Amino acid sequence: MAALATQIHRPIVISGPSGSGKSTILKRLFADHPDTFGFSVSHTTRSPRPGEQDGREYNFTNQEAFLALVRDGSFIEHAKFGGNYYGTSVEAVKDVAEKGRICVLDIEMEGVKQVKKTDLGARFLFLSPPSLKILEERLRGRGTDDEESVKKRLEQADKEMAFAKEKGVHDRIIVNDDLNRAYQEVEEWVVDGGRFGGQV
Repeated sequence: MAALATQIHRPIVISGPSGSGKSTILKRLFADHPDTFGFSVSHTTRSPRPGEQDGREYNFTNQEAFLALVRDGSFIEHAKFGGNYYGTSVEAVKDVAEKGRICVLDIEMEGVKQVKKTDLGARFLFLSPPSLKILEERLRGRGTDDEESVKKRLEQADKEMAFAKEKGVHDRIIVNDDLNRAYQEVEEWVVDGGRFGGQV
């Protein structure tokens, strides 16, 4: 891991509950700065949603293959969330580094804890919804999850928002109560603070 860390710009870890707006903001960030960032494509055992492509949004796999990668030490971080496994592989971060770009990791709370134990020298940003009630409205409004999944995501969101309040966990917390304003705050922190972040 030390060799990997010395070769790349400081990675940026963006976390936040499902429905906080991470995907929307990241898509806009990458569109506005196509040569600055590279997305770390995670592995997952969940099924693709409509419009998602293997190798673009996620590397979709099954539980047996995922756990084999865990045993082989292939992941920087991995966690089980909502009944499915998610993980960031060493290769995914290397792929971004080899292109000379800043790696962006979109991961959950358990992944944040694991990355903080590595020597990646990452910067941590938490994107928060204004409240659990508003988050629930967003989750139900997008219509991609059944009732049980919505409940699991809300329970997890409550834990993540509590964790984010702990001192020293994140370098920056941004509340997404207005998408354009939240994007501008994310862009300013990520680009101005990360573009010339140098080597770790």
